[in-house]
Amino acid sequence: MKADRIIELNMEELVLKMLWVNVLLLVLFAAAFHVFAQPFSFRPSWGGILYFLAGYVVLIVLHELFHLIGFVVFGKVTVSSLQYGINLKMGIAYATTRTPVQNKAMKKALLLPFWTTAVLPTIVGFWLDSQVLVLLGAMLTAGAMGDFVMYRGLLKERNSAWIVDDPEKPKLHIYDLYPEPQKSTET
Repeated sequence: MKADRIIELNMEELVLKMLWVNVLLLVLFAAAFHVFAQPFSFRPSWGGILYFLAGYVVLIVLHELFHLIGFVVFGKVTVSSLQYGINLKMGIAYATTRTPVQNKAMKKALLLPFWTTAVLPTIVGFWLDSQVLVLLGAMLTAGAMGDFVMYRGLLKERNSAWIVDDPEKPKLHIYDLYPEPQKSTET
């Protein structure tokens, strides 16, 4: 069954925008940290750099894991329908479900990782006086930009529409009616 509409990310265009948003957010979050937590202190160290790199990898993995949690909790899909991995060719981690999900649930599943891996670390970073966590929050906020672009596209759709997440590309297939599985044409 052919999709009624498709939302597809242009990764070449998005990567450049994400880079600029990332730089801007890092500067803004660092400035906010210096204003509210430790005025004009910057103490780079090998330990801090390793903490940052390890934290970044862990938060990217958690970001995708929270998409899967969103599919199960909000979309009521089975765990067996979930897929998780890394697309080395595109340079992205991905999490998807083979089961169609209603738009209302898909929007929640798209934004859950932003709240848990960007907003939460930023708040905890300010609370614990950890510049590394605040900067990780900035990086994961920029990293959620693709999710925001897809979310914005889904805002134009009815909540009752069915969304099928493409397993290979950053693309959402939108169906006004529940998409029936493709029937085999072999006889």
